[in-house]
Amino acid sequence: MARKKIGLIGAGNIGGELANLLLAKQLGDVVLFDIPAKESFAKGKALDLEQSSACSGADAKVTGTANWEDLAGSDVLIVTAGIPRKPGQSRDDLVGVNLPIIQNVADNAKKHCPDAFVIVISNPLDAMVYEFKRRTGAPREKVVGMAGVLDSA
Repeated sequence: MARKKIGLIGAGNIGGELANLLLAKQLGDVVLFDIPAKESFAKGKALDLEQSSACSGADAKVTGTANWEDLAGSDVLIVTAGIPRKPGQSRDDLVGVNLPIIQNVADNAKKHCPDAFVIVISNPLDAMVYEFKRRTGAPREKVVGMAGVLDSA
């Protein structure tokens, strides 16, 4: 059986920690994606994780990239992309900031990994999941949201 390919959109704190957990559990090969301005950050984080696998015994591949084509064929896509809420900013304010980001992610996901099961973690979660599903036209059972205490992460 081929190993699963898991794409992480957003190489920040949440994306990086998820990559670490996915590798530790050996759930599949991980592609850690971020915007071109942060490509070196995604590549550096991927390199750190790959080198730490010598100690952890993880046998999965991790790649850092800013190239959407590298996500082609992903079985799972986890979206953490977005700007965190700032002090005094309402969740409604955050919609205007993160909506264009999620729209870009949705458009590229539809183009490069249309069959992936998608987990959206970006805030405000309900609006971001709805927009991702609406924009991609994916069936409702293929796009879910994962909430928690992200505003404190």
